[in-house]
Amino acid sequence: MRIFGRGLALTLILAVLAGALGSWIGARYLVRAQQPPSLHVFVHEELKLSPAQEQKLEALEADFAVRRRAREAQLRAANAELAAAIQARHEYSPEVQAAVERFHHAMGELQKETILHVLSMRKVLTPDQAAKFDRRIAEALTEETP
Repeated sequence: MRIFGRGLALTLILAVLAGALGSWIGARYLVRAQQPPSLHVFVHEELKLSPAQEQKLEALEADFAVRRRAREAQLRAANAELAAAIQARHEYSPEVQAAVERFHHAMGELQKETILHVLSMRKVLTPDQAAKFDRRIAEALTEETP
C-alpha cells in the first residue's frame, strides 16, 4: 500500500508540474501572438521590400544605431547624475532638478532622433508601402501598453 501511495504522490506532483509548465508556455505564446510585430520586423518582412530598398534601409539603420547608442549613453549618464544628486542630499534639491532636466533633454533628443529615423525610412518606401507603414506607426503610437 505504501508503494501505491508514493506512486500516486509522484503522479500527482508530475501532473501539477506539467499543468503549470503548460499554462506558462501557453500564456507566453498567447501574449506574444497578441502583440503586433516590431516596426523592424514589419518593415522587413511584411512590406515586400526590393533589394535596393533593403540596402538603403540597412544604411539608415546602421547610421541610426550609432546615434541611438550615443543618446542612450547620455541617458545613462544623466541617470547616474540624478542618482548622485539624490544620494547627496535626499531631497528635491537644485542639483536633482538640474539632473532631471538633463535626463529629460537627453530623452527628448533620443525621441527626435527616432522620429527623424522613422521619417527617413518612410522616404525609401513606395506609396503603397508608405500607406501601410503610416498605419503601423499610428497603431504603435496610439496603442495602450499593459
